[in-house]
Amino acid sequence: MKKDQLIKSLIAGLFSAITIGALTYLTYKTTFGLFLIASFGSSMVLLYGFPESPFAQPKNIFFGHFLTSAVGIIVLNFIPLPIYITIPISVGLGVGLMILLDVTHPPAGGNPIIVIIGSVSYDYLLSPIILGSIIVLVFGIVINKFVLKKKYPQKWI
Repeated sequence: MKKDQLIKSLIAGLFSAITIGALTYLTYKTTFGLFLIASFGSSMVLLYGFPESPFAQPKNIFFGHFLTSAVGIIVLNFIPLPIYITIPISVGLGVGLMILLDVTHPPAGGNPIIVIIGSVSYDYLLSPIILGSIIVLVFGIVINKFVLKKKYPQKWI
């Protein structure tokens, strides 16, 4: 293993733990609400391991999570079909729309599954999706740009 690869992996792991730790603390140790979703864990891989990737840019992280979660909620509430049909429909729609709208964030592809299995309400879009994504992005920008001195974000829009 190369020294650079070892350092990159340790840094990505450390800052992923710090970011997810903050979301976990807010979710379980405060009364502010829900801030944590499983797909944020996958977002850490891109945000800290590959911040130069187009999939790791703020626009993609925020709108990818928002769009796919919204699709899941809409399908859940307006398509009265069995779960084994609504899940693939919502994932397909979410992935297709992310690509169409140029906000592709691969970890967000799982959000419709989370939404439908959890039978979440519209409030889920505010917390954890919007607020959690904003917190993830604040950590990502501060850590990548100011701590690690990387050119992040590569582009805002």
